[in-house]
Amino acid sequence: MLFSRALALSVREAYKPSKTSDRKPEPKEIIEIPSSDEEDNNEDVQLQSDVQRAIEASKAQSASSSRTYSPQDSISPTISPPAISAPSMLVRSSNAFPFDRAQLERERLERQKRLRPDLVEAQSKPQLDNEDEETDENVNMNGRSAKSTRPTTGKAPRATTSGTQSKEPADAYFWNGELRQTANKYVEPSKDTRPLFRLTDILAPRDEISFAIISAYCVDFPWMYSFFNPSTPVIIVAQDSQGNETMKEVLPNWIKTTPFLRGGRGCMHMKFMLIFYKTGRLRVVVSTANLLPIDWRDIENSVWVQDVPLRPRPIPHESKANDFPAAWTRILHSLNVAPALITMVKNGHTDLPISRLEDLRRKWDFSKVKIHLVPSLAGKHEGWPKVLQSGHVALMKAVRDSGARTPKGKELVLECQGSSIGTYSTQWVNEFYCSARGDSAEEWLDQPKSRRTKLPYPPIKILFPSDKTVKESALGEQGGGTMFCRRSQWEGAKFPRTLFHDSRSKSGGVLMHSKMIIATFRDTGPSSKGKAPQSDSETEPESDDEVVEVDAQGREEDKVIGWAYVGSHNFTPSAWGTLSGSGFNPILNNTNFELGIVFPLRSAEELERVACWERPPRKYVLGKDEPWMQSESAYFAEE
Repeated sequence: MLFSRALALSVREAYKPSKTSDRKPEPKEIIEIPSSDEEDNNEDVQLQSDVQRAIEASKAQSASSSRTYSPQDSISPTISPPAISAPSMLVRSSNAFPFDRAQLERERLERQKRLRPDLVEAQSKPQLDNEDEETDENVNMNGRSAKSTRPTTGKAPRATTSGTQSKEPADAYFWNGELRQTANKYVEPSKDTRPLFRLTDILAPRDEISFAIISAYCVDFPWMYSFFNPSTPVIIVAQDSQGNETMKEVLPNWIKTTPFLRGGRGCMHMKFMLIFYKTGRLRVVVSTANLLPIDWRDIENSVWVQDVPLRPRPIPHESKANDFPAAWTRILHSLNVAPALITMVKNGHTDLPISRLEDLRRKWDFSKVKIHLVPSLAGKHEGWPKVLQSGHVALMKAVRDSGARTPKGKELVLECQGSSIGTYSTQWVNEFYCSARGDSAEEWLDQPKSRRTKLPYPPIKILFPSDKTVKESALGEQGGGTMFCRRSQWEGAKFPRTLFHDSRSKSGGVLMHSKMIIATFRDTGPSSKGKAPQSDSETEPESDDEVVEVDAQGREEDKVIGWAYVGSHNFTPSAWGTLSGSGFNPILNNTNFELGIVFPLRSAEELERVACWERPPRKYVLGKDEPWMQSESAYFAEE
């Protein structure tokens, strides 16, 4: 053990950044800092091997850094994409990084059986399903989904949306914010007409990046390592299989940190990047994509990017600030990033653009950022100051701050697009709907619980691909590896089957991993008061969903027709949280770490630019349509 530690320290010293030389030392072996958990050490053996491959690949790439990246570079600069034509994808090759979700999940469950038999038993109980469905995203990555891209941007994050397919310079700036879909290998050419994002567009110019903090639920480390210069320090936030707060050096100049999850349940589901450039510019990225090749090639995701300039001089720290950068600071602290930042400095990176997380607000000018962050922070939050900073209550505050609260006399219609289905009750759906309207949770909690549990479902459309849509997509069943709905959910006695609508991408036969909510106002008619739509007709009238423009302040810029959300949240209780307590002392429980953005919609045209699905969505015909259920597909059956 002492020898291993000495060797690890030697490797670290070899990679310590030098201020006087640009020489890139040759790595001899990559050994992670020893962990006191012997099981954890055994688990990392495969990763060490893959890390070595990544280093060699990056060295080779650095030697040819002058070459121009092609669009395909955003798919995989150093690793060829696997074949997609046969079930052989289910077999992990000996020289490929293990990012098969099905295999990862089986290995995780086996570890839990050995180390946490009590947790395995608890997870098998039906009543815990609604707090654990988000872990399903780790199940199958071998299937490929498809996707396309278009530049979607709301007026708040007003973006440049001109042009069709014209590729921007790799170092294009987005000072006013930009929302787009990701590039996709399987998009129908006739529908591939709007700007899009590739990973090489976002992480560019590569050699100008001085530091990065990135986060995702699933990460292909060798693949991601190849997008950065080997000398660039990176902190990566990810998921610990046991839900422990951990910190490790997993690659030269890379530190992996994980936050604590109560009882090992839930997941760190946030997907974001903070990219610091040598020029002083900061690039902020919030997306729906994991850091895997298929998420940037085969399935459709959404990405918001905004560049932020450095202030002429730092401003004083304000401990009570509650703006955009202050929200980022709280989020990063909750993710265990602060200790990783300290460790990075101790490891020799003394010239990082930030020495503490509070520097984000002090050093950068976020005055052009018009969107609002909406995080879910795993854990129990009690009292209004804390409850307002997480989950659907944070959504409520963001909707209000955006000037998009549902006006009196209007009704809010929600279209909720996601890739994972939750276990729903009328109480939770109405609880979420209350926040989505911008109404205080205090009003909701002060209602008798007996009344809350008996309310009808509000006007919400849950978008999820039907079994037919998946099978007819570009990749067929193998493309449905990131879509999750269980038979036990769908056939539940009180499950809201009448709210389901088919999810079909505007880009053609590709499947969407995007998580997005479109909220619009409509006039309240005599037939809609207090009633949720209950029709099972395939041709449910859409006239009731006519969008209404609200001019609250009498100024053109204040006109809104609703709002949009984009981020990691699926429409589930695990993602958005559940309320309890009273209006005087509320309690919010969040199972997952999630992150997204909210901005107002100001016109029907803007709404259509933002929405990534065909509207209006087609309602399921009960008895004919069923949601895609991956577990019932022969393609994903365990051997």
